[in-house]
This record gives sequence, C-alpha cells and structure tokens, in this order.
Amino acid sequence: MRAVWLREFGGPEVLAAGSAPDPVPGPGQVLIDVAHVNITFVETQFRAGWSGPFGGNLPLIPGNGVGGVIAAVGADVDPALVGRRVVSGTGGSGAYAEKVVVDATMPIEVPEGLPLDVAVALLADGRTATMLVDTVGLRPGERVLVEAAAGGVGSLLVQLAAAAGARVVGLAGGPGKVSLLPELGADVAVDYLRPNWTEQVRAATDGVDVVFDGVGGEVGRAAFRLLEPGGRMISFGLASGEWAGVPAEDAADRGVTLLRPDVPPARLRAYTEKALAEAVAGRLRPVIGQRFPLERASDAHAAIGSRATVGKTLLDVR
Repeated sequence: MRAVWLREFGGPEVLAAGSAPDPVPGPGQVLIDVAHVNITFVETQFRAGWSGPFGGNLPLIPGNGVGGVIAAVGADVDPALVGRRVVSGTGGSGAYAEKVVVDATMPIEVPEGLPLDVAVALLADGRTATMLVDTVGLRPGERVLVEAAAGGVGSLLVQLAAAAGARVVGLAGGPGKVSLLPELGADVAVDYLRPNWTEQVRAATDGVDVVFDGVGGEVGRAAFRLLEPGGRMISFGLASGEWAGVPAEDAADRGVTLLRPDVPPARLRAYTEKALAEAVAGRLRPVIGQRFPLERASDAHAAIGSRATVGKTLLDVR
C-alpha cells in the first residue's frame, strides 16, 4: 500500500512517500480502507521532534486520525461491520497510509448523509471544541473571545459559542483569516497581528467573560488581561510556540478561573459523536481550508507550519 514515512525528525521534507506492507486485522481488530486523513498541528510538532502526546520509535508512519470504510475484520469481530463508513483514531501513528488496522472498539460510525471528509475534519477538532464549550459552561449573553478563530478548532468554537447565545469576538492573524470570521458567527473580528488589537476588543466589548486560548504566548497573556472578574480561561493550543503560562496567583488576584479539561476516553468518544450529530443537523460546519494528496503530506505540513492555512487540512487518499 501507499504510505508516508517519518524516518528522522526535522522539517516537512523528512516526510517521505513510499510503500508499506498491507496490514491485516488480528483478533478484535478491523481494517479500514482510508479515504481521508486528518492532520493536526501537534503532528507537525511531533515530526519536528517534540514528543507531545505521541511516541514511537522511528521509522514509523505518522498520523492519528482517519476516515474510510471498514474492509475486513479479524476474529471475534462482527462481520456486519464490513462496509460501514467510519472515522477513527489510530493510537498515535499509522494514519498516513491507504489502510490502517485499529482495535474494533475505536471506529465511530459516520451518520448517514454526512460526507466522510466532513466527518474526518470533525474527528479531533469537533471533539475538542465541544469538550471546551462544555467545560467552560457558556451562558447566553456572555462575551467570548476565541483566539485562532480561523483554525480548525477555533472556527468550530466560534459557531458553538454563537449558537449558545454568546457575543463572540473572533481573533485571527491577518486580514484574510479575519474576513472569514463573520460568516462563522463572530460578532466582532479582530486581527491580533495589529498592535492595538486589545484596544479594539475592549472598545467593542468593555472586557470579556470567557477566553478560548488557542495561540498562547503574549497573545494569550494579553487576552487574559481582557477578562473581567468572574471570567474563565481555557487553553487548547499554542500556535505561538508556547503556552500562555498565566500564573495561578495572577488569576486568583483578578478573580479569574483557569480551566483545564479532564475527560475520560469514553467521554471523548461521546464528544466526537455529538460533533458529528451537530454537523448532520446543520448546526456545525468544519472549514476544510486545504487538501493535499497523500504523497504530498510534506507540503501539507509546510503549509500548516507557515501559518497560511485556514480551518482544517486534510490528506485525500482516494
């Protein structure tokens, strides 16, 4: 089968298209013919040498999320699963390939009427966004600041916050990304690359009640300073290269709660299923900003690293 290999850590160019033996499902496993691969920002960091939540000895086939059709099952698995459209994690590696084998408990069936590429775009980002909104406990009328609002998770957070009745400020880097935010439901769209962006937010909102921090660094710290007493802040990304690192004592002094999701695996699956159901109902729409064929995984990583991408980046396998 066709696959993409990571044999050494480094820049996007270390991802090399090649071949690999076709995997065979063992007892309790299923084989998925992959149609689309979900790429996350943390995978680009892993490729560069940061272990993060993933591990494994090189060489390996990277990637942690796929969508496709179950093509075969191993022993002790219901053969009726063959032919079902599913999305699935892969356990941290193996996704950048035409076929993957996973434990039979991992795939989530894609609801009828939902395209596979949309489902794959929601696999990680939809789960994360619904989890974050649930953790924060949004209330109608609250002023919500979403950083990295044109990204995969951020664009979904904007939609979910707007649906919850919040007044949404979308924060993105550059006029092209900012221009996308109103159609997602942002009441205010602000370019955080402009030096006076915090003044723009304060003028529009007189402070905020919730910050979804997807940038970290100085942007995240500046967003923290916009929070009013009683506000909440939760971090989901570090597009700047570092976490916001707000000291707990600073938050306590200002009456702000720093939240951290603590979700068991079974609940994560439920969040994915909820995101898929919201998409079927037309209430959640992932932005698939760029697509690359499997062999161009290195170009996909380079695009993400350049910060030029919007929404979700997919690899199209078939």
